[in-house]
Order: sequence, then structure tokens, then C-alpha cells
Amino acid sequence: MTSLSILPVGLRRHLLKRSEIDRLLIASTSFSCLLVVLRIIHTHSLMFIWLGWNLFLAYLPYLLSTWLTEKQPRRPLLLVLSTVWLLFIPNTFYILTDLYHLHDSRHTLSPEWYDLALIFSFAWNGLLLGVLSIRQMEKLLLPAGTAIRSHLFLYPTMFLCALGVYAGRYLRFNSWDIISNPLQLTTDIADMIIHPLRNQSAWSMIGCYTILLSFIYNMLKKLNLALA
Repeated sequence: MTSLSILPVGLRRHLLKRSEIDRLLIASTSFSCLLVVLRIIHTHSLMFIWLGWNLFLAYLPYLLSTWLTEKQPRRPLLLVLSTVWLLFIPNTFYILTDLYHLHDSRHTLSPEWYDLALIFSFAWNGLLLGVLSIRQMEKLLLPAGTAIRSHLFLYPTMFLCALGVYAGRYLRFNSWDIISNPLQLTTDIADMIIHPLRNQSAWSMIGCYTILLSFIYNMLKKLNLALA
């Protein structure tokens, strides 16, 4: 008897319709959330509960790219939703910077190794969601793309992701500010562009993360082919 056989029939069918990677993602993200719950019970503190919200935001672009892959909408709608996807995809990689918060947990009732595993599990899930979502969009937008076209898609996307991570972590903007606070967001980014020397630290981080995320994506992509 398999573990799925103990589940209700409706839920079992729903899970079986999902791909293996979706089931693994659900299991992995559930584990991350369980770590937060156990920490709350043990420490009586709500520290790190906000990681659940960050993970939810990371899921949005993946759910959107999955829907686009399945439905294959017409080009006008595809372009509009691809733009929306581009606004939210930085949220997947933003969770990597939550590792900064490991020092916040020192001198608490929770062991540092536990908090490291907790935060890293969320970062890992966000990273996987980002890589999988970008891969879906690459195959959708470039079904027969050459290596050059693939690079022209990947590196600008990773640059925008790195820019989004910086804007979120240091400028304290989020995806909703594109609509709710576009003037301030545009002004701050324009200042970075007009005064690059004054913003060396910002561009250094953005450049570093662009290269890092590109390496991660390409390595996982090749690793998938090597293990197939």
C-alpha cells in the first residue's frame, strides 16, 4: 500500500495529476513551513514567520509560468502576462538574502544550526521556483531558440532579477510598488543610473548577483541533462 492510498480520493487524484517536481516542491515547502511551526512552538516567538509570505510571493511567478505553459494563450495576452511574470520573478531569488537574518536568531532558545536549516530551506525553495519558472518561460518564448537567443533571454532576465533583489532588500520596494508607488521607484532607479559612481555598491551587488544567478541557472540546467 502506497502512502497516497491513505489520502481521500479527490486529493489523491489531484496530487497524481501533478508532475513529480511539483510534488517534490510541495513536500519541500511543507517541510520549510513545518520548521517554522516547530520553532514557534519551541521558542514561543513568531520570528521568521514572515518567511511563509516571502515563499508565497516566490510561488506566484512559478504558478503563472506553469499556467502559461499549459494554456499557451494568444500572443497579446502572453506578452501582457509575461510582463507581469517579469515583475514577480525577482521574489524567487530575493529569499536568498533572507540568510542575512541568521544573526537575528542568536542568543535565542533555538539552536543556530536549526535556524540555518530553516532559512536555507526557504532560500533553496525560492531558488528552485525561480530556476524552474525561468526555464518554463524560456521554453515557452523560445521553443526553438538558438544559444544566442537563449543568452539574450537569460542574462537580461537575471539582471532584472538582481536589480529587483537589490530594490527589495535595500530600497525596500516590492512588486506592488510598480503600481502603488511607481514615481518613487522610478526616481530611485533613475538616480542609480544617472550617478553610477555614487552607487558603486548597488551596481556591484547587482552585477555579482546577475553572474551568480546565471551560473546557478546554467549549472542546474546542465545538471538536469547530465542526470537524465
